Amino acid sequence: MWLRVLGSAAGGGYPQWNCSCPTCRAVRDGSRPCRPRTQSSIAVSPDRERWYVFNASPDIRAQFEAFPGLHPGDDRATPLEAVLLTDAEIDHTLGLLLLREGRGVRLHATATTHATLRAGTGVLETLERYCPVEWRPVVPGEDVPLGGGLSYRAFDVPTAKHDRFGTGGDEGRVVGYRLTDEHTGRAVVYLPGVQELTPAVRDQLEDCACLLIDGTTWHDDELIRLGLAEKTARDMGHLALSGPGGSLEQLAPLPIERKIYIHINNTNPILLEDSPERRLVEEAGMEVAHDGLEVEVQ
Repeated sequence: MWLRVLGSAAGGGYPQWNCSCPTCRAVRDGSRPCRPRTQSSIAVSPDRERWYVFNASPDIRAQFEAFPGLHPGDDRATPLEAVLLTDAEIDHTLGLLLLREGRGVRLHATATTHATLRAGTGVLETLERYCPVEWRPVVPGEDVPLGGGLSYRAFDVPTAKHDRFGTGGDEGRVVGYRLTDEHTGRAVVYLPGVQELTPAVRDQLEDCACLLIDGTTWHDDELIRLGLAEKTARDMGHLALSGPGGSLEQLAPLPIERKIYIHINNTNPILLEDSPERRLVEEAGMEVAHDGLEVEVQ
């Protein structure tokens, strides 16, 4: 199984267009070692020929262009097999509209996400005016074959984040994916949004070879400290890295070969490669994703 990080930043990307926080200033003026990032998404393949994209960010065109594995053939056919969604957030779904020139979109999403995209944001109703959309319902707990010996199992990720549209229930509003290479039995877990590492969520991490997990903020009150918002990370549906009970403390001891933070907010100091926070992450055996990172799970 092969994995490519198409985008590693949280919503808004890095730098965020309307932000002048210290980390955004650093990447703009080059005063600290750091690199720009697009909004989070990954591509997974069983054979480097067929690719499954997880979340369709607003940066999807640039992400596809930056990755030759997703370039089209002579007849406009593309290696994109399907898009799988973890939720209905704008930064994970707006890119669907940029796929309208294709021959159609095969979309894996829970019933709750599907309802929000149709009756809430209207993304699906708009997309269907341009191309066929084949919806394949995602049911948490079910093992689903994708092709080439690759399968997935979605799992529910509890969240208390405010539901802007109220078009579906809480079940299936946010999911993670456990992807398995049936030839080797090796698994990858993609979990870009998690508010609490509950026992049920931790069970899905068991024996996985690679974990890509929510790295949105360092402090729970990071945006409040910077005067950028009045919401905590938890209010936004995310578990901060630092402090007692933070994700770094919980994940560092787990015997997973590669543990990679993804969906990193523009305010998070781990984006600065010379920061003390970045050093703590690396000393704990964790990695920080960047656009273009590739992982082979054998």
